[in-house]
Amino acid sequence: METGETLTLRQIARFWAPLAATWLMMSVEGSFLAAVIARMGDAKFNLAAFGVAFSFAMLMESPIIMMMSAAVALVGDRHSFLLLRRFAYALNAAITLVMLVLLLPPVFRFVAERLIGLPHDVAQLTHVATAILLPWPAAIGYRRFFQGILIRSHLTRRVAYGTVVRVLAMALVALGLYLFTALPGAFVGAGALSAGVTAEAVASRFMARAAVRALVRADAPRLPPPALTTLAIVRFYVPLALTSVLTLGVNPMVTFLLGHSRAALDSLAVWPVVTALVFAFRSTGFAYQEVGIALLGDDRRHVGALGRFAAILAAVTAGTLAIVAFSPLAPAWFRVVSGLPVELTRFGLAPLRILCLMPALEVLLSFQRALLVHSRRTALITWATAIEVTGIVAVMALGVEAFDLVGAVAGAAGVLAGRVAANAFLARPTVFRLPA
Repeated sequence: METGETLTLRQIARFWAPLAATWLMMSVEGSFLAAVIARMGDAKFNLAAFGVAFSFAMLMESPIIMMMSAAVALVGDRHSFLLLRRFAYALNAAITLVMLVLLLPPVFRFVAERLIGLPHDVAQLTHVATAILLPWPAAIGYRRFFQGILIRSHLTRRVAYGTVVRVLAMALVALGLYLFTALPGAFVGAGALSAGVTAEAVASRFMARAAVRALVRADAPRLPPPALTTLAIVRFYVPLALTSVLTLGVNPMVTFLLGHSRAALDSLAVWPVVTALVFAFRSTGFAYQEVGIALLGDDRRHVGALGRFAAILAAVTAGTLAIVAFSPLAPAWFRVVSGLPVELTRFGLAPLRILCLMPALEVLLSFQRALLVHSRRTALITWATAIEVTGIVAVMALGVEAFDLVGAVAGAAGVLAGRVAANAFLARPTVFRLPA
C-alpha cells in the first residue's frame, strides 16, 4: 500500500484475516493431535512424550522462524531475494545438522533423562518422536521464506491456502496412523506434524511462483541505498533469530521445571493441551506482526489505524478466552474435545484461567515488534525477549521450589509474568512514542 493512501480498519481486516486464519488453523493442530493421542494407549505417557518432542522441534526451528518477517521487510528486488534466499537455505542446513547431533543416543539420553528428568520409558518415546520431527525445522524455514514473499506481494490469501494444505495433510496422516497402525500416540502426532508442514512448504513454493518471477525481473530496488548485503542481513536478522531462540528455547526450560514439580507427570501431560487451547486465541495476534510491517508505510503514516485495530483485536480475543475459561465450556473442552480424563481436567482449569490475558498481550507484542522491525531496531526485541524468558523461569522456579505449586500452575504464572515484563519494556520505545 502506498503511503499516501488512507488505511481503514476494513482494509486492515481484509489483509489480516487470511493470516489470522492461517494461525487459527495451525492452532487446531495441537488440540487435534492431543485429542487423538489422548484416545490411544498409554495416553499420559504419550502426551508427555509428544509435548517434550514438540518442544525440542520448536527449539530447533527457532533461529529460522523470523524468516517471514525478514522477507517482508527486506526483499524488494532480484538481488535482495536471491541474497536472503541463500541466507535462509544456509540457516536451514545448519539447524538440521544441530538437530541430528541432538538425536545421537548418548546426547539425547543425557538431555532427556539427566537434564529434564524424564522416566526412561517416556524418554524412549520422546527420542523416536523427535527423530520423526527431523524434517520440521527446515520445512518451516523454507515455507516461511516464501510466505514472506507472498505477504510482501499482498497475496495473504495464498498463505492461508497453504495452511489448509498443511492441516488437511496432518489430519489425514494422523487419522490414517490412528486407524490402521498400532504405533504409539507420540509417533502418530510427530508423523502427522512432519507430513503437514512438508506439504505446506511445497504448496507455498508453488503458490509463490508468480511473485518470485516478478521479483527476479525487478530492476529497481525497493530499499534505499546502500544495497542489501549479507552483512546487513546478518545484522538485521541475528537479533530476530536470538529472539526466537529465547522464546522457543524457554519451552525445554519449562518442561524441565514441570518435570521437577509437584504432580510432574500430570503437569507434563496437561500442559500441551492447555497451551494448545490458549494458542488458538493467541494465534490471531501472531499474525499481526507481519501485518504491521507490511502496512505501516515508509513514514509510519498508518500507525494510528493499526494501533486502533490492535486494541480491538486484543479486547475481543482475551475476552473470549476468559468466557471459555470461567464457564463450563472449559471442562467440556478438556473432557469431550481433548479427551482428557477427569483428573487431568482438574489440573488444566487453573493454568487456563491464569493465561486469559495472553491473547491481548500477544497482540500488543506483535504490534510493538512490527514497529521495531519496520524501523530496523531489532536489538530491542531481543532484549525484551530476554526479559520475558528470565521472568518465566524465575517465577516458575519460585513457584515450584519455594511454594511447591503444581507444575502447570507455576508454568502459567511464569508465562504471564514474563510477557507482562516484555510488554512493559517495549512500551517506551514503541507505544509511548506513537503520534497522538
